[in-house]
Amino acid sequence: MTDMTIYSAAILLFLVMDPLGNIPVFLTVLKEVEERRRKWIILREAVIAFGVLCLFLLFGRRILDVLQISEPSLSIAGGVILFIISLKMIFPPQESVFGSTQDKEPLIVPLAIPLIAGPSTIATVMLFASRDPERLLDWFIALLSAWLVSTVILFSSGVLRRVLRRRGLAATERLMGMLLTAISVQMLLTGIEQFLAQ
Repeated sequence: MTDMTIYSAAILLFLVMDPLGNIPVFLTVLKEVEERRRKWIILREAVIAFGVLCLFLLFGRRILDVLQISEPSLSIAGGVILFIISLKMIFPPQESVFGSTQDKEPLIVPLAIPLIAGPSTIATVMLFASRDPERLLDWFIALLSAWLVSTVILFSSGVLRRVLRRRGLAATERLMGMLLTAISVQMLLTGIEQFLAQ
């Protein structure tokens, strides 16, 4: 992780956020909302998610200290979570685990949390902050970059679904899942290596 660049960190965060995989859920949750209002809701939820991730990026190390969680433990846990997420991207369940919402206009749950700022994304930013706290600015730039691209994709979810169609979105998500699988395994191996070196 020490040699991870801003670019590679941004790609990792983008893969974990999985905006393409979230498009069907966003469209389902917001299907009763008119088009103009839908875009405002997506932007609002994205901003809320970004704020939550920034909090964990800035105060993640303190949280780890209070909970007495070591860096190898966080790395192993992050790797396991990312691996599970990647498997769901490659082999998606038949129904969304978030189900449908009764409210026409959701607030925070499930769009901001856990779809954008999910456990795996929070664990990733906390891992960045705990491994290299002196590079907080780099991690913030990476997070901002990944968030901006994800927000643009979600903002244009209706257009993307019409262009790529369901099969295109599914194929793209599976490809991202394959990449995330390799990253998660590497994160897991790094955590185990650090633990054995203690």
